[in-house]
Parts: sequence; C-alpha cells; structure tokens
Amino acid sequence: MIMNSTKVAVVGSGISGAVCASNLARNGISVTLFESTRGPGGRMSQRREVAEDGKELLFDHGAPFFNANNTEVRGLVHEWEAKGLVACWREKFGCFDRVSNKFVDLEQEGLISKRYVGIPGMNSVCRALCHEPGVESKFGVSVGRLEWLEDENLWSLIGLDGQNLGQFKGVVAADKNVVSPRFTSVTGRPPPLDLSLVTELAVKLNDIPVRPCFALMIAFAEPLSSIPFKGFSIKNSEVLSWAHCDSSKPGRSTSSERWVLHSTMEYAQTIIAQTGLQKPSNATLTKVAEELFQELQSMGLNISQPLFKKAHRWGAAFPATSIAREEKCLWDKNKRLAICGDFCVSPDVEGAIVSGIAAASKLTDVLSCL
Repeated sequence: MIMNSTKVAVVGSGISGAVCASNLARNGISVTLFESTRGPGGRMSQRREVAEDGKELLFDHGAPFFNANNTEVRGLVHEWEAKGLVACWREKFGCFDRVSNKFVDLEQEGLISKRYVGIPGMNSVCRALCHEPGVESKFGVSVGRLEWLEDENLWSLIGLDGQNLGQFKGVVAADKNVVSPRFTSVTGRPPPLDLSLVTELAVKLNDIPVRPCFALMIAFAEPLSSIPFKGFSIKNSEVLSWAHCDSSKPGRSTSSERWVLHSTMEYAQTIIAQTGLQKPSNATLTKVAEELFQELQSMGLNISQPLFKKAHRWGAAFPATSIAREEKCLWDKNKRLAICGDFCVSPDVEGAIVSGIAAASKLTDVLSCL
C-alpha cells in the first residue's frame, strides 16, 4: 500500500483526469486536481443557460453520449450505473441526407453499442469522481507553470499569478493545453509544461491536429414532432454534422424540448480562419447560431421558432489523431509524468477513460516502489 503522504497533481478534470485521480486515490495516493474552469467535465460538461422568461435550461453541449466496449471501461460504467450516475439512452438514431432531404434509418437492432449518458447531466461522473475520498479538487485554479526540481526530485506547480500551488511526487497532465503549442496562439502565453523537460514525449506532442466544432443549443416550447429520431448524423451538409434532442435523455427536465446541433469541421475552420483562435466575440457566436439554425430550417422539417438559441465554440476539443495507441498514455518514468486524454487512444469519451486508467496505473506502479 502506498503512503497517503505521496502527493500527485492531476491537471484537468475532464473524464480522463477525473478517472485517473479517482484510481490514484483508491490506491492510497493523495491527489490534488487542478481545473482552470468553474466545474469539472471538459467536453462532458453541462451548460446552464436562462431563457428570456427566466426558466433554467441545461444542455450537454459537448459529447452527446458515450459507449463502453472496452472491458475495463464497462466495469467502471456498471459501477457508475449502480450509483445512479449514468443510464442507458434508449432512443432510436438515424441519419439525414441533405441531398435527398430525407431521413435514413441506420440502426439495426443488436448491432449498436449501448449509448450511456450522465445523470442528471453529462458532467455527473466527473463531478462524483472529483469529490471521492483522497481527491482534493481546486476549481477555477489555472496552472501557469510546471517546474521540475532536479535536486528535490519533485514537481513544483505555479499558478498563473505566480502563487505556489504545491510540490508533488508525480504529475498527470490530463488537459492537452498543458502541453500544446497551440495554447500560445490562443492565450499568448507559453504552455505550462516546457517540452524541453520531456524531449522524448515532445516529438509526439509537437502538434496534435484537432477538429474544431461549433455547438448550437436551442430550446423549443413544443416537441419537434416532424423529426422521427432523437439523434441523427447529417451527411452532405457543409454546415451541420450532428443533432440530438438533449431533453429526451433519461433524468432530464422535459419542460421544454432542447436540442444540440454540431457544425461540420469545415464550417468551424472557415469561421476560425475569418475570426482567429482567440475567444469568439458575441457577434461571431450570434452569426454562427443563425447560420446553424438556418441550415436546420432548410431541411424541410417544419421547425418552429425556438425560445432560446446560443452557439458555443469547441476550438480544440476533438482530437483528429491518436498518439499513444499501444501505451494508452504518454509516460516519463524518471520524472513521474503522465500525459493522458482521448488524443492518446481514440477521440471519444471511452478513449479518454482508457487513457486515464493507464496513466493512474503507471504512476501507482512507480510510486509503490519508492
């Protein structure tokens, strides 16, 4: 058993970091988790919006659902299901073809993996894991720098405004912003981890290609009865790639019908080319919301006017490659640094979970020998 005085920092509270933190804590390691935003979840976060009439609207505006085909992941999901954190989303999904302007029923019974969603929102799992015994979570705390102290054989974490965030035996970077050169073009600051400290890993991390995407959150007073599916992909559209009815998920409020649409990567790239990588302005987001909604309206589905519509940009959330398919995470044994996330295994929630499990396992093994 590892002593509880062994401290590890996990940076990033998406599902990969949250699973990693939980697994480390269960092995007796004291974990401090740092998250720059107000709450956990990353792409599994939930957006809270308010309609004009003051009614609260909740949207899963990132990952709509996840699968559990991997054995280890399935074990975790069954545990989460027993705790009421996730449930199976048993709706029928289809595909809409923009050329024929018709729906195609894609799904044959028995061929489709179960789709799981968090209850009451996609962030439920991350939230629960971040508050497990042995995990101390610090939200709204940005790590500005990760320094390796050669003499002490420890990592020192420094906040954005220079404050000392503590010293740790090991570090898990579960947010690719910690290591991505793209971070600089968005913020103007160097990424928190100086890649010259980990030259072996730097080669793989040099530039992880990503697929940007805009999400549109819309709410209607009445159900959209002309749409026969609760989730559908869209082909042959230059603008939209996906749509799902968020309020059809188990454990959701049905006081309004809420949908989330995802743009195509090409559409998002065009907008980013015009406006840059910095945080999009309200004017840009309003224009995007209008264009995405117009595309939905032009499908001939008799869509009523929504009571709420708002766009969100996922600038670099969806990785377009897998950089550690075999090892499932990047690992520097001498400095006890693990880098995990969906970009290591496969660009989805399940890939992120697998990578988080692998990172925790590497650290647990090496720390138990110290």
